[in-house]
Amino acid sequence: MFAENVDPDTAPSGTLLGLLQRGRGDGTLHALAAPRAEALAALHHCLLHDPRRDWQLENRSLYYARLHRDLQAGPAELEAHLFAPADRLDQREERTGLALSVLGHLTSYGDTRARDLLRRYAAEGTNWQWALDELAVRDDDDALRALGPRTLERFPRTPEGDAQLATALREAYEPRPWRLWEEDERHPEQRARLAAVRETQSFDRWSRQLRTPGPRPGWSVGEVLEWAGQTPHDPSPQADPVLLRRAREAAAARCLGAVAGPEDRAELLAAADRGPDAARGAALRHLAERDDPAVLDLIEAACLTAPAAVAEAARTAFARMRGPAALRRSRRWADGEDELATEAAVMLARRGGAQDTAQVLGALRRIVRSEGPDAPCLPALVDGAERLAIECAAPVLRHLYRETASSQLRGRTAAALAATDPKFAAGFAVECLWDCEESTRELAARVATTGDARVVERLRRLAADPAEEAGVQSAIRGRLRPHPSHG
Repeated sequence: MFAENVDPDTAPSGTLLGLLQRGRGDGTLHALAAPRAEALAALHHCLLHDPRRDWQLENRSLYYARLHRDLQAGPAELEAHLFAPADRLDQREERTGLALSVLGHLTSYGDTRARDLLRRYAAEGTNWQWALDELAVRDDDDALRALGPRTLERFPRTPEGDAQLATALREAYEPRPWRLWEEDERHPEQRARLAAVRETQSFDRWSRQLRTPGPRPGWSVGEVLEWAGQTPHDPSPQADPVLLRRAREAAAARCLGAVAGPEDRAELLAAADRGPDAARGAALRHLAERDDPAVLDLIEAACLTAPAAVAEAARTAFARMRGPAALRRSRRWADGEDELATEAAVMLARRGGAQDTAQVLGALRRIVRSEGPDAPCLPALVDGAERLAIECAAPVLRHLYRETASSQLRGRTAAALAATDPKFAAGFAVECLWDCEESTRELAARVATTGDARVVERLRRLAADPAEEAGVQSAIRGRLRPHPSHG
């Protein structure tokens, strides 16, 4: 019935590995019931091959740490992964970040072997900053001070080394170790070097603010549009040219908001209709943000005939519109099957009313059927199904819940099911108490039926877990509070 466009690295949703990769509550429940060797193999696969679509947004570390603890897995596999030769060859944060975060949670649970492994990796490993951040909120002052000399040895006493040290200091997520090192009287040279780097860092930030290469006051509309078309530059070798282009167009649109007046409308309309690609995108965005009466026709024309980059900019401009004209036009566009129709359906999901439920549901079904359970527009459409309480969306939402590889989307789907599916409280809500996402566990803590014996026991365990988030525990207290009539 629906497309199964799942990442080939993600196992089927009905397998133990697939459940653990997705971070589903049933993954933990199945792992604890499976043969220990099978459960450990699936867990270690997830820890050594981070399954998340977006490792910066999706949570897995506490989920895996709890299972690691319950299975008494031991640190050997993580140690071999962290100190493998690949640590020198592949220096991306995402190769080791999940394993380090899991070790951090295990340290919070009192696992001294996990703590010692973090200390060793912070001293020797490539992704040492991540390990240091994990220790910064869990380790004692003396242990953190001992890491100072080893850390500063990573940076040569040269201008280039000092610049790298300044970058590391600026990008540190947790400042505590750096403050301890700068205050450590046992290492006066270390104190002096860090103080000098911090002073230079402050001066450099002030200097950069004075040397901004962007538009200057007094620029005309034409000059801003010309600047929009210049090739963006980013010194980072990992910089994505497409993202840089989008950022330049957005910046140019903001500048147009500062310099354009009513007398410039004709020039902006011409640029949005037939200007160079970058100028056209910036002008469309500027006009859309002001609900210009001509911009909807320009957006439609761009989506039909313009190059892909301009069509994308036109859809982005439309998505930012907030006026009633855009909402009316979205009702006309949403029945199509192209990308503009999808953007129109998203607008209806976010801002439409009861009269728009059929179009939102139709788009939700169409996207899942044609693009699978992880299409980029699905979060907005799922939120729309919840907001509009579209009860007949429950079947497709249940499919999404099972199949999506994104724990963020699954959490939003759970919220939509809570609003549309009467069976949710006694069904998926129970397994959500073991989910990897805090917001999903919090939802389950509020609505899961206590008629299931597993629910009350799980609520009590989460209430006593020092690693559980405050929002989840607050919801649990509301469920477990004794009734006044019971004295």
